[in-house]
Amino acid sequence: MPLQIIILLAVFVLIAVRKIGNIRFQIWQIMLLGAVAVLVSGKISIPKAAGAIDYDVILFLFGMFVVGEALDRSGYLAHLTHKIFRRAKNTEQLLLAILIVFGIASAFLMNDTLAIIGTPVVLSLAKKHNVSPKLLLLALAFGVTIGSVASPIGNPQNLLIAINGINGNPFLSFARYLAVPTILCLIVAFLILRFFYKKEFHPDGLNHLDEPILDTHLASLCKLSIAIILLLVGLKILTVFWGIGTYFHLTYIALAGAAPILLLSKTRIKILKNIDWTTLVFFAAMFILMAAVWDSGFFQALLERMKLDITKLTVVLSVSIILSQLISNVPLVALCLPILHHAGAANNEMIALAAGSTIAGNLFILGAASNVIIIQNAEKKSGQTLTFWEFARVGIPLTAANAFIYWLFLRLM
Repeated sequence: MPLQIIILLAVFVLIAVRKIGNIRFQIWQIMLLGAVAVLVSGKISIPKAAGAIDYDVILFLFGMFVVGEALDRSGYLAHLTHKIFRRAKNTEQLLLAILIVFGIASAFLMNDTLAIIGTPVVLSLAKKHNVSPKLLLLALAFGVTIGSVASPIGNPQNLLIAINGINGNPFLSFARYLAVPTILCLIVAFLILRFFYKKEFHPDGLNHLDEPILDTHLASLCKLSIAIILLLVGLKILTVFWGIGTYFHLTYIALAGAAPILLLSKTRIKILKNIDWTTLVFFAAMFILMAAVWDSGFFQALLERMKLDITKLTVVLSVSIILSQLISNVPLVALCLPILHHAGAANNEMIALAAGSTIAGNLFILGAASNVIIIQNAEKKSGQTLTFWEFARVGIPLTAANAFIYWLFLRLM
């Protein structure tokens, strides 16, 4: 077994236990150790490691972190939260509202964006209504993952498939194949969370109190940032319809949204100091480690030796869910797209790749970048966290149910 794979497995084990002796690790520290290990062992050179980092992703996250921190600091995020969730009368309605609101929003604003903005929202709701923060953090994680399945701009791997794998209009194709099963999967997520956290559901009503805006100038800038982001997302959708979506990067949306805050806010230094820099370190380290794993050729050779018929729906879903845990969903899609093209795969196999590589995020923490963003953001802001096992015990049955629903609908199409 190549050393890169041994290091990757060690990273997974460390993330599962998070502790060696009296030393407790954060997720970003573990991933950084993995990146350092492949660099020190010579399995990837420093120039290649630098080139492996996807700076578009780093800049996108940076821009959205700036907007998220400003929303939180100004009090405008809490104010919006009250307006959106004030109709929830009890814990059940609140849970369902979180899944639906963030699920639908992630289809248009990308799941990582909603993970950044949504974490302080659900932490605030949990504290205000005396609900388990773990329950609401899981609802956010599952909501943004499932909701992003149904749109070609819901997550990076879907965008890659929409540009390089779908014949015809990708928005119509994704909606046709995935809209109905995605709604069902959100309902299933509600039922499974309701089962695992049954003690959190009580007949007492929720007491919604209006949240005042703390910094009116910063809140005004946040409104401008949100307007810019929504306008550019609309433009992004149009460019995909016009067939020129590859030239309009999501990074531009995030940086344009952050620009009013960085240029006009008097608190820009405090905002920059408080954004989640450790998550940016995590992603840079992950890109380096995954590039080294990719260079080992281990998983490519494994797929060849197994001689799987990649055009079969069951195989596409299974392979994308399992391998997304090991090499991340975007590299997996980059690996599978040419294989599917060569095999003459139709649109439904490409859509199955999108569904499988996305719902893989519900299985384990490392299955989706949005999971890591949520957990590290929660640890930074309130000390709350989700362990590997707390996530997996709900994620495993949920992913199995999700996979069956998407498999059934795609088979019938």
